[in-house]
Amino acid sequence: MTLFVYLKSINLVSMDKRFLFICFSFLCIYGYSQQLLVNDTLVRTATIKSTTNGNETTFTPQIPALNQIAGAPKAFYTYYWEFGDGHYSTEEKPKHVYKNKGEYDVKLWATNNYDTGKPPTTRPKKIAVNSITTNYQDLATMDEGFTLKRNREPIPEEEIVAIMSYKNNKDYRTNGKIYLFYNELKYKANNFELLETRTHHNEKNILTDGAIAYTNSIDDEGTYLASLNNDLIKSNIVLQDSTEKINLPLTISESKAYYKDWSLLEFDNMQPDEERHIFFSLKTTPEMVKDTSAIISVRGIYIPDNNYDNHKVKDMEMEIVTSHDPNKMSSNGTFMNYRLVRFKTLKYKIKFQNNGEGPARTIRLETDIPEMLDKSTLEVMDMYPKCDICPKREVLYSCLDTTFTDAQAIFTFKNIYLPGSEQKNVKEYDSTKGFVKYKIKFAKDFHKKKTKSKTAIIFDKNDPIITNYATTRFLPGISIGVKSGYNSFSDLKNSESYFLGVTLSPYKSYRWYWQVELMNNFHNYDSNTDIREEFIQEAQGFRFFQRTTTNTSYKNIDWDVPVLIRYNVNNYIGLGAGLQNTISLSEKREQRTLIEQFEGDTPDAPVFNTEENTINETNSFTNLRTGLLFEATAGFARIGPSLGARYIMNFEDDFNYWQFYAIWKF
Repeated sequence: MTLFVYLKSINLVSMDKRFLFICFSFLCIYGYSQQLLVNDTLVRTATIKSTTNGNETTFTPQIPALNQIAGAPKAFYTYYWEFGDGHYSTEEKPKHVYKNKGEYDVKLWATNNYDTGKPPTTRPKKIAVNSITTNYQDLATMDEGFTLKRNREPIPEEEIVAIMSYKNNKDYRTNGKIYLFYNELKYKANNFELLETRTHHNEKNILTDGAIAYTNSIDDEGTYLASLNNDLIKSNIVLQDSTEKINLPLTISESKAYYKDWSLLEFDNMQPDEERHIFFSLKTTPEMVKDTSAIISVRGIYIPDNNYDNHKVKDMEMEIVTSHDPNKMSSNGTFMNYRLVRFKTLKYKIKFQNNGEGPARTIRLETDIPEMLDKSTLEVMDMYPKCDICPKREVLYSCLDTTFTDAQAIFTFKNIYLPGSEQKNVKEYDSTKGFVKYKIKFAKDFHKKKTKSKTAIIFDKNDPIITNYATTRFLPGISIGVKSGYNSFSDLKNSESYFLGVTLSPYKSYRWYWQVELMNNFHNYDSNTDIREEFIQEAQGFRFFQRTTTNTSYKNIDWDVPVLIRYNVNNYIGLGAGLQNTISLSEKREQRTLIEQFEGDTPDAPVFNTEENTINETNSFTNLRTGLLFEATAGFARIGPSLGARYIMNFEDDFNYWQFYAIWKF
């Protein structure tokens, strides 16, 4: 009995241990899976806190701590709010007055600058307005009739908001249309996906272009029209907006030729001086262009009145970024066709932000200028803070000065006031940002190689902030060459060989490049004469001397397929090496045999019998040969005519040869 109890207790203990082990394993697996789940889905969130008094609400963001990028300026947040009634703000803690009672969905986008993580996500918050206690004032905020803005720069797989604002500058109610064009055709993959269009004034989304009716007329009341000689023709007393155009069909067709996708909205009953906003949520795709110096764009078109072709166009350029860094350099020369860049003008943009606790009085931008660009053609297109270009003498007013060193252009904002983002009473972060946009042409002689430029930004006497590299690249392009020449086979008898072919290589490469060729060879040659001498003993006992002479001639049509790597020493000398494969497309062989029989034992004896035989044979795709090639060319190495010599060392006897040729690359 005691033994049974003991064994039973052992069994229970063993079962308890197994049970505990299973539970422990399950908990470990569950905890590990939960840890993986948390790690995989870990996101930072921001919440919206609000205080409502009647129809007036104050908003406060509750945001996670920042993770400072090492070596970067102090990290900070920028904010973009949508209040659900068609208005928005970029203040940190905005106060908004609603016009009407109702429920409104408030949205917040907080952007982390100089921070290592992703921007925090925020759930919309409903605000209920049950009473009107504060007078609503519809203040005019637009200086222009049409604007296009964004809340942040695009990062792959993040959402940005494009804010399209439009105003009725007419003195009567209008009905019109709005276009948003996106996803440039020059990029293979789409850069954006349109997630949502938020409208607040009954704008209608038009799915097709069938509703568009061009009036082929313009409203020339109160505008200046541009003439062909760039003079201004006065129509009334108001200067036409620089973005206003009058050929609507041309603008639409040009936009469709540049962008893959577009959205069309129709609005009506817009009162004089009324301002409206439309919000487009654009999700950047994983396939979007990754070049952080590239500039991508979206385009807005505003047709104020359906009765006229007058319209306004706004192109919003954006720089691809990997983190939200206000100090950045970008270029429109991301991918260029080398054939067409001779007269192309490159555009660069340098962006900066004062993150200090006080205003900046002097800002110095030391910008690299690649040697292939002509510094004398540099022209400032736009800047902020807005100011004049400095004269050659010292002045006390605000201006932008441009000077040059051997490898740099130095832009200096003098006597300005750019507030700091940490400065007291600064609510609008855009007021702390600035930029210089300039264009520059290529020099007369430049090579096909990529360039890298960066800018050192110096606020007053602080340490410089170094931007990213703005890179320009050339597409490989295709260069087709025509080649003909003569092959010299020193080991073959009576050899005659001529060829004609084409080459394929990148267009006007600078140094190293690959080249593939296809050549059609016409090759005639004779093999070495084969003489065989022997004594013939017949059955009757008669013995004689016999000589058999064999001659073989070939008429071949060969295909040569060389693949080589070439190096341009300079503009006139090129070297190359590679492999060459040769196959006989058509081989005609003629074999002639002469049999001579002599009466005696020596060839000096009289001939008593001769016999001649001829055999003709034709084969196709035979005689595959592979060899190494080495060559040098002199002339125009990158494009145009040149002469060359090539030595082909085959892996078979008698087929080593020299090739002398002329080539012209286009």
